[in-house]
Amino acid sequence: MYNVVFVLGPPGSGKGTICSQIQENLGYVHLSAGDLLRAERERAGSQFGALIENHIKNGSIVPVEITCSLLENAMIASKDANGFLIDGFPRNEDNLEGWKKQMGGKVNEQFVLFLSCPVDVCIDRCLHRGQGRTDDNVESLKKRVETYNQQTFPIIELFGKVGMVREVNSERPVTEVYDDVVKVFATANQK
Repeated sequence: MYNVVFVLGPPGSGKGTICSQIQENLGYVHLSAGDLLRAERERAGSQFGALIENHIKNGSIVPVEITCSLLENAMIASKDANGFLIDGFPRNEDNLEGWKKQMGGKVNEQFVLFLSCPVDVCIDRCLHRGQGRTDDNVESLKKRVETYNQQTFPIIELFGKVGMVREVNSERPVTEVYDDVVKVFATANQK
């Protein structure tokens, strides 16, 4: 059984930054659903490349079967890790149901790390992060934020109802955010 921590928050809330630090220091492997999808989109001969590109440009959500398969393959490839940080997934109810169907019985869902941050701060970060992502423009970001508010935040609330959410305010300096995240992991691993 793979240990899994879902890392959720609005676009630009610092998920990738915090996950990189957790991976470096706590032995969890960072699996970004978005990065896996972007890599698959670029992979020569990918049967899903054009479909993924269309969803990314429109700020919409890629079919769950594709995302779950990419995540599962990445977990199998790093099976000796302490656990996996699944960044930016599940993004909606369909993702969650598809995950349960495909990964149920294969994973131990530890908790949801919710990086909360005001949307205006998040958008500003995305526009200035200089990663060259095709979806880091005002039009795509507005769509991504709308998708987050309508589809992803309700998933966070759903996990919250069963006591699985650990919220950390990610508007602060990265060192402060990371210190709080380490405390969350320490508490979770004591149970």
